[in-house]
Amino acid sequence: MMAKNIFISISLSIFFLQMTIGEVELRPGFYSTSCPNAESTVRDVMRVAMNREIRSVASVMRLQFHDCFVNGCDGSVLLDDTPTMLGEKLALSNINSLRSFEVIDEIKEALENICPQVVSCADIVIMAARDASGGPDWEVKLGRKDSLFASQEDSNDIMPSPRANASALIDLFTKFNLSVEDLVALSGSHSIGKARCFSIVFRLYNQSGSGKPDPAIDPPYRMELDKLCPLGGDGNVTGDLDATPIIFDNQYFKDLVAGRGFLNSDETLYTFEETRKWVVKYSEDQSAFFKAFIKGMIKMGDLLSGRPGEIRKNCRVVNSPKISENIPWLAY
Repeated sequence: MMAKNIFISISLSIFFLQMTIGEVELRPGFYSTSCPNAESTVRDVMRVAMNREIRSVASVMRLQFHDCFVNGCDGSVLLDDTPTMLGEKLALSNINSLRSFEVIDEIKEALENICPQVVSCADIVIMAARDASGGPDWEVKLGRKDSLFASQEDSNDIMPSPRANASALIDLFTKFNLSVEDLVALSGSHSIGKARCFSIVFRLYNQSGSGKPDPAIDPPYRMELDKLCPLGGDGNVTGDLDATPIIFDNQYFKDLVAGRGFLNSDETLYTFEETRKWVVKYSEDQSAFFKAFIKGMIKMGDLLSGRPGEIRKNCRVVNSPKISENIPWLAY
């Protein structure tokens, strides 16, 4: 009887958590009373991280995309593996690619010092991604809860490969009610940062199994890439995603027009007719790019799972692992 009562108690708690999640309305200034210095604290830690390693900010910005597309913006991408759960960090699109988790840890530690267990890790990702651009600024909507589970399988099923073409990316974004314009604008996050040779060797030497390079690559740029990423070379060597990799601007789109996109999934945005017009527009109008990027980031941040959640004390682990491990239907 006691075991039954405990299960009922846990079930009711989960039910009310679900009800709470469903009723949460994301809004700007969510922590204005409960943790008034939350956003300024995130900015301060991000500023230190940027000074320490500029590449880290691009990595932090990417975390929002990799988190929100897999069961909503719930901080699931931050969870480490456990004996009973394979998390998302080692998913095919994330392994040896996603990084700077330690920056999120530093932000969480700073927030826990001033507002213990108030600010969710999911919201930290959203705030940090905004502050990572160093370019346009916008008001973020907050109030998310942290997931109790992560799914490597879901991440593998959802997240695209660097080999993806524009058609596949459009299909993916459409599933999340994100438009072609959103896709191209959000791809502009590659205005900063680097990527590995591993991600482009196929397009340099065997595009589509042809045994030849991608014909869309500008020939002089191809020579640069050959030196950086020789066949049989170190796949972990990194290259700049655009010609101004530490400045958030529209150079990324100018490079795509010139055939100097580093990733196949980037250059295909220009070679594909349905996305080309947006690439051209943003290459000519940085202000239009910034406006569309902000709109896309906000729309992506609105993706929620509607599942039970909590405010984690540590972004890498759930607060009560025994609950999520012992109730199978929590494993979404």
